[in-house]
Amino acid sequence: AILRDFLRNLAYAIALVVVLVAALDSLGVPTTSLLAVLGAAGLAIGLALRDSLSNIASGVMLIVLRPFRAGDAVQIAGQEGIVESVRIFQTLLRAYQNHDIYLPNSQITTAPIINFTSRGERRIDIAVGVGYGDDIRRAREVLLGIARANPAVLAEPATDVLVSGLGESSVDLVLRAWVKTPDFVPVRSELNEAIHRDFTQAGLSIPYPQRDLHVYHHDADGRPLAQITSAVDDPDRG
Repeated sequence: AILRDFLRNLAYAIALVVVLVAALDSLGVPTTSLLAVLGAAGLAIGLALRDSLSNIASGVMLIVLRPFRAGDAVQIAGQEGIVESVRIFQTLLRAYQNHDIYLPNSQITTAPIINFTSRGERRIDIAVGVGYGDDIRRAREVLLGIARANPAVLAEPATDVLVSGLGESSVDLVLRAWVKTPDFVPVRSELNEAIHRDFTQAGLSIPYPQRDLHVYHHDADGRPLAQITSAVDDPDRG
């Protein structure tokens, strides 16, 4: 669909030029001198419109290399959406919120392109923190059980749970589960909800970041206020 639309737009632009030259020729206008003028004008216009020509060349590259197809979910130049079409100068994305995003073709070929739907399977990574006093083996069993209970999670590749780090307030685990690409978003939401529910039922905690704050009050001479107060209460200690 992308190739068909691109070639249609390109053929339309070329046809306009050919029809214009043919019409002038049929009216008796010397086309040889006209073509010479058009050639000189084309050079000047080409220099002035080098960015536009770059977009055209980039559009051809996108058609030939085909990093995405119509209907693919992509992230390009910081923008995410569904590919609608590749035009002569721009590529049209439909955002998930259903608004249109027009990206110059030259920006696309010079930026990283992430195609989320080019493969049939995707891996969901969910980071979960558990308290240092909790049983990590028990937390792993709960996470694996949650994944097995979801029918959309694939048996192969196998689901696993890894310790990704030791944080300030928690032991950081990551659940890695594979799903079919169309199931990625709903299954990720379902797994997060199940983790919150089942961790509570299993007596496992998901700790919040916390700090121990100790406040010391000192007098002008540096003595702690608690010492001064005790001295006033007990003169013998002063």
